[in-house]
Amino acid sequence: MVELEKEAPDFTLMSSDGKNVSLKDYKGKKVILYFYPKDNTPGCTKEACQFRDNINSIEDNDAVVIGVSLDDLESHKKFIEKFNLPFVLLSDNDAKVSTEYGVYKEKNMYGKKKMGIERSTFVIDRNGIVKKIFRKVKVDGHVDEILKVLEEID
Repeated sequence: MVELEKEAPDFTLMSSDGKNVSLKDYKGKKVILYFYPKDNTPGCTKEACQFRDNINSIEDNDAVVIGVSLDDLESHKKFIEKFNLPFVLLSDNDAKVSTEYGVYKEKNMYGKKKMGIERSTFVIDRNGIVKKIFRKVKVDGHVDEILKVLEEID
């Protein structure tokens, strides 16, 4: 399980641009690692667009955004193109990384139980240490919370 003030578990996943991406590739930068349920759904679209709309402030804090969902690469590509997202999306189609980060959970949707990603964000410092964990994220105001955290960490 991922813990505050501990090293974030490294992983390698395929990205929307067809490359293998590892968390360790971003050492030296702050990382906003966000897990979301599904491309092109209302809440996930709103969240991605809020990251997009605040990308300058995020980059001014020497940070990058990495989105992770169970969707395949084709879905990610369409989502990025449709909403002009300026960051990579990673495909965790076997839920291995989502499970390791403790965000792959049983969810109750319209009375049916199924496994899926619980919207969560991990803010990781330049050395790969988890500085903040947001679980059961509410989209409204979330990026503002993240920006405050980015300003507080080195």
